[in-house]
Amino acid sequence: MPEGAYPVTMSMIVPIKGEFEKAIPVLETLQAAGFEAYFVGGSVRDALLGKSVNDVDIATSAFPEEIKKLFNKTVDVGIEHGTVMVLLEGESYEVTTFRTESTYQDYRRPDSVTFVRSLEEDLKRRDLTINAFAMDNEGRIQDFFDGEKDLKQQIIRAVGKPEERFNEDALRMMRAVRFASQLGFHLEADTFYAIVVNAHLLENIAVERIQVEFVKMAMGDYLLQGMEALFTTNLYQYCPGLKHGKLALRRFSLIPAKLKKERHVWALLLYFLGIQNPKEGQAILRHWRLSNKIISDSVQLLELILYRHHLPLNHYIVYRYTPTLIWEAEELLEVIKLPSDKQTAAKLINTIPILERDEIDIDGKAIMNVVNARGGRWLGEAIAMAEKAVVLGAVENDQQAILNWLQKYKYI
Repeated sequence: MPEGAYPVTMSMIVPIKGEFEKAIPVLETLQAAGFEAYFVGGSVRDALLGKSVNDVDIATSAFPEEIKKLFNKTVDVGIEHGTVMVLLEGESYEVTTFRTESTYQDYRRPDSVTFVRSLEEDLKRRDLTINAFAMDNEGRIQDFFDGEKDLKQQIIRAVGKPEERFNEDALRMMRAVRFASQLGFHLEADTFYAIVVNAHLLENIAVERIQVEFVKMAMGDYLLQGMEALFTTNLYQYCPGLKHGKLALRRFSLIPAKLKKERHVWALLLYFLGIQNPKEGQAILRHWRLSNKIISDSVQLLELILYRHHLPLNHYIVYRYTPTLIWEAEELLEVIKLPSDKQTAAKLINTIPILERDEIDIDGKAIMNVVNARGGRWLGEAIAMAEKAVVLGAVENDQQAILNWLQKYKYI
């Protein structure tokens, strides 16, 4: 990553604007009552990097019940962990009490949390130095772990002892490589080594949580950097279906364009894994605990990519897979440096006679009236042939024209 790619604000006051400005009344209310209150975490990191901030998290020395007394509308979203949602002026803000955490028995959750009044003690439990910032209502930065220095040097470093952080929550290892992909930073040596040693702990983490980090990594601006970290730390071996997929992942890592949709990630992952059978692709994606919609769309994109290796598009393929997936498949062909034909795709999409079965001007009742016969398998086959003929332009989408066509070719 080029030096100076991010305009890091070093030891300066960050301008209070946008989402920070909206949330200032929350901080001021807490401070007026004698409590400390700060913006924390990723929003502060992004502000220091000059990136847009979409939401903010607030940490305070006030305990949950004390927070609730100060605001008219609150929701207990995680009060056992110190988090209260404050509803103010049409916005919602998660406000969390400073806390420390006990030992972790399952590499996922602390056995207990203890509320404290110390900001530094709270920030000690954060995963990475670049996520352990706090910022007050005037934009002044609190940085106990040299996070700003690591931002400037483009380093991903665990807070404190890396092995302790990863034994507390093994998902933090995936977060580290995800940030390598999103920011283009590299893993600090001790942090890297601790991930290599503890990569197996990822087996204790719910697949759904791993999946979220994998997708974010795969859609990062610096995919090659993130994937290289995934390989060299051996974390990939503990991701569903990837234990023997290092070569496929290396090919995936060379994708030259930033992926925009989650289904693109899974479709190309299946493609580089060499999956030819849709059912096999579905089985792999089910292991990742994906939604049925994502699985269906991803596998259909894979089918289209494989189809387009050998055959051109036609109206029936557009009809079967929907215009949206057709267009995205052509884009993915470009991404993986295979011949695509967006011009033909656009023409077919714009001229297709129907897009859904219920648009066809024929039904089973009309056909049975003509042949004076009861329904059966033959009827479904006749409607299917009529549907295909209309889509391909072999017959006009008109009831009488379709009936004549079915009789002419002896489908009824």
